[in-house]
Amino acid sequence: MKHRGTDRLSATWRALGYLLGSLGAAALALAALPVLLVVPRAARAWASWHRRRAGRLLRAPDDGPVRVGTWRARGWLATSVVSGPAFGLVAVACAGNALTTAVTVPLWWALPAGTRAGGFAAGVPLTGWGTALTLGTAQFVVLAALSLRLVPLLARLHARSCVALLSPTAAELLAQRVETLTETRAGAVNAHGLELRRIERDLHDGTQARLVAIAMRLGLARELRDSDPRMLARLLEEAHESAEEAMTELRAVIRTIYPPILADRGLAGALTSLGSRSAIDTTLDIGTLGTVPAAVEAVAYFTVAEALTNAAKHSRATRTTVRVARDGDRLSIEASDDGVGGADETRGTGIAGIRHRVLALDGTLRLHSPGGGPTTITVSLPCGS
Repeated sequence: MKHRGTDRLSATWRALGYLLGSLGAAALALAALPVLLVVPRAARAWASWHRRRAGRLLRAPDDGPVRVGTWRARGWLATSVVSGPAFGLVAVACAGNALTTAVTVPLWWALPAGTRAGGFAAGVPLTGWGTALTLGTAQFVVLAALSLRLVPLLARLHARSCVALLSPTAAELLAQRVETLTETRAGAVNAHGLELRRIERDLHDGTQARLVAIAMRLGLARELRDSDPRMLARLLEEAHESAEEAMTELRAVIRTIYPPILADRGLAGALTSLGSRSAIDTTLDIGTLGTVPAAVEAVAYFTVAEALTNAAKHSRATRTTVRVARDGDRLSIEASDDGVGGADETRGTGIAGIRHRVLALDGTLRLHSPGGGPTTITVSLPCGS
């Protein structure tokens, strides 16, 4: 019972904060009305901010950025400058009077002579403790009960109307989806081109150069086969060492394309190996994954590898936790650490590379890394049913 009462009080405070924010936002919108009406981008940004606030109050899942149409944003602007003050002032009247009653009634004796009660008991003079406590307690109980019931109800009503008015239509969602897919496909093509050039460079500058050196040593060794046995032995030894180095470099290039450990041990085994080799303490929670396409396995593997590398090199973390689960036709990966946070994919921490790989498979990536930590990377990938 106590837990339920605490939850209700917490919900009321959240709702009151939301309504007061809506009241202040309406006042600000009225002051900036010419700008919001003339500049479409400003109106859309304003509407998107309201939609995020409403979603947090309703505890709705975050679907990421959603583009709000200009006319829809202007429609919400007109609605909010009316509903915000109306709902906000009712909340202030209920909760504010309840709070005022709770503070002033016990101090009635310190108030100026002739002071009369406020609220629904307005006009009644406070002449003694009996009048003050009776009227004050009754008024506080009524206003508090009204606030606990009415304020969350008004906040939910306002938030739901906001989400309903600003939620895109099926046609808008489809158009946004097509645009996103076009961008991700273009990014995937660019990333693929960069990857091919990187592989070509690695093979040309590394493996191919070593193979050429081996061929030259072997050719020279053939010429010295009878005249200088000592030099022949040296050249053969150098050629053997170069061949081993070339094989090592070739395996490294292959691992960047598709890690052989995935073919040998599967995704769960490969991730377990990554965790055991991590430079910091790593906890793995891997569910039943079933059959996962090879491309998805590769992206999942590189995502976890990059997350562990970033945690060890950049975040000064001491512990990481990786959770991998299959839910229907989606594979979810969540990697979190207890480091200092502040990860920024524009600063070359490898997260941009993960995002390109994820988007190429029509997946999603979310990064949460406030200053001071923790850092959490959440990836969702389609993997078939």
